[in-house]
Amino acid sequence: MLLRTITKNTCFVISTWLTVSLFGSCSMVSFSGSEPAPVDDAASPFEKPEVVARISTDEITESSGLAVSKCQKDVFWTHNDSGDGAFLYAFNSSGTKLGTWKLTGARNIDWEDMATVKASDGRCYLYVGEIGDNDNRRDVHGVYRLVEPLASNDTASSSKKDPIPVDTFEVLKFRYPDSRHNAETLLVHPANLDIYVITKRADGAAEVFELKPNFDPDEIQSASRVAEISLPSGPKGLVTGGDISPDGKRVVLCDYFSGFELVLPNDASGFDDIWPQKLVAFDLGPREIGESIAYAEDENTVFATTENADPPLIRVIRKDKK
Repeated sequence: MLLRTITKNTCFVISTWLTVSLFGSCSMVSFSGSEPAPVDDAASPFEKPEVVARISTDEITESSGLAVSKCQKDVFWTHNDSGDGAFLYAFNSSGTKLGTWKLTGARNIDWEDMATVKASDGRCYLYVGEIGDNDNRRDVHGVYRLVEPLASNDTASSSKKDPIPVDTFEVLKFRYPDSRHNAETLLVHPANLDIYVITKRADGAAEVFELKPNFDPDEIQSASRVAEISLPSGPKGLVTGGDISPDGKRVVLCDYFSGFELVLPNDASGFDDIWPQKLVAFDLGPREIGESIAYAEDENTVFATTENADPPLIRVIRKDKK
């Protein structure tokens, strides 16, 4: 895949756009009436959750997005919520930090989720969603895409004070077709690289919007509404994170409390047939502010974190492996 790249020499343009045209401030929103979904352990597709590690770095205080590498063994990626700076953090399943990277010239005003896929060119890409908008003030949002950096013990000494620079990345700009929305969930289909953004609502069902993978810096894409999601919890639209399985046949979502899975029917005519399917709830264990969830290298394992200091890395394993 031939990419248009945005280099250090053009990052001033991106930074100006991010500052002036796209991103405003973000505020915390609490939902006092939130109630967890009922979880039927017998019907749950996953075993009981297990805390396998604590992420041992004081740089990660609000793990708002999570991605598990499909190109590097035992490498996880996360970012903090709003106001942290354009930093990406790598760690392993023991919670040991593997490094800190910074997107040169970008800003994190309200990064909310991330995803990773292994594309047809054999490379893995990270996607980061600048999609949060608690105050519904923004007309334009963005998605970053970059080739996944190499993370290892050799990069572990990098830090926010001395990060590894990422000078080449892309930005997809988009707007919603109807009104302004707040969102915390970013999904990328592993085959066609279509991007899905799921809104977060306290007053109704969440909405699913689709973006085509056109990272033209001169274009503002109009997202297409393709479905809505009603969680079996309260509020029904409080979707805080999600991922598409590497085989493209499953979607995992979460709210502050629980996980939910959708399965594509065998006779589906296309991927969007997944959205009307029944959500099956499963236990994600104790989560203080649960906003991140991701599949591992296949669909049989799901990981989650929470937004707090010393966050747990939670793992759930499928009962009947596919």
